[in-house]
Amino acid sequence: MGKIQLKQVTKKFGDVQVIPPLDLTIEDGEFAVFVGPSGCGKSTLLRMIAGLEDLTSGSIEIDDADATATPPAKRGLAMVFQSYALYPHMSVRKNIAFPLRMAKMDKAEQDRRITAAASALNLTDYLDRRPGQLSGGQRQRVAIGRAIVREPSAFLFDEPLSNLDAALRVGMRLEICEMHERLKTTMIYVTHDQVEAMTMADKIVVLQAGVIEQVGSPLELYHAPRNLFVAGFIGSPKMNLISGPEAAKRDAKTIGIRPEHIDVSDSGGMWQGKVGVAEHLGSDTFFHIHDTGLAEMITVRAPGEVSFRHGDTIHLTPRADQIHRFNAEGLRLS
Repeated sequence: MGKIQLKQVTKKFGDVQVIPPLDLTIEDGEFAVFVGPSGCGKSTLLRMIAGLEDLTSGSIEIDDADATATPPAKRGLAMVFQSYALYPHMSVRKNIAFPLRMAKMDKAEQDRRITAAASALNLTDYLDRRPGQLSGGQRQRVAIGRAIVREPSAFLFDEPLSNLDAALRVGMRLEICEMHERLKTTMIYVTHDQVEAMTMADKIVVLQAGVIEQVGSPLELYHAPRNLFVAGFIGSPKMNLISGPEAAKRDAKTIGIRPEHIDVSDSGGMWQGKVGVAEHLGSDTFFHIHDTGLAEMITVRAPGEVSFRHGDTIHLTPRADQIHRFNAEGLRLS
């Protein structure tokens, strides 16, 4: 079991309120991702769930039992930090076993859990090495292994991949997703990287200044962002947001269109502009278009290799059924 409920939770540091009253439910077995810009309160929220930060008010329930005053070690949760927090003088085996030794677990059961975790994380051949002899990805797997052996009701990840290079991030992302499929355990994962959020989550919680802007599946947030903040944050490259006369034509203060929902041609289109930067990635080409007559530069994502170059005139047509409309308060109209 691993259902977690936050009820009217708040957090203040001195006179500064960083988490206004907040309600949230993470269902048993869900992979929930807290995402938002730096300083939005996502790590503070995770630490409150873990018991590493006190609540100013409100309550936290784990499996329908009030855990607000329960010490971190008694909550049945395991946390994986951005810094691996491994003991450099200990072997991988001893690092993984550390929480079990602290709990005075039977040696045979310790060995069983270590063997299972090491096998699942491809660490069997490294159990007698020390952290300094491992790569960054291997060290992060050791930190995850130390969490797995506790057999917690939920895993809490605080930006665990931010210290890894791009290739390792992708590999570890897949490993964590596979681990979730295998263990079926609740996972709460904090990141500022919305690509990680989109590719890993069952449920995304978008935060800004401690406020939940939207909760939903990745595709719900992609297709129906509740407001301008979510529209501009979810998606890579981010959604084009256009105001002024072009938006007013559609009875909106602002309209949004994703780069991948704009068709390009060398003649005929709703908008015409000049190619600024063209990013040719092989599978996709990103164009940054200016001089369109709109107030904003337009970003376009075209599949494959497209022949437009810097300075070329390009014609753009947004797909009518993919245009998002927002009112003067920044809330979604349709």
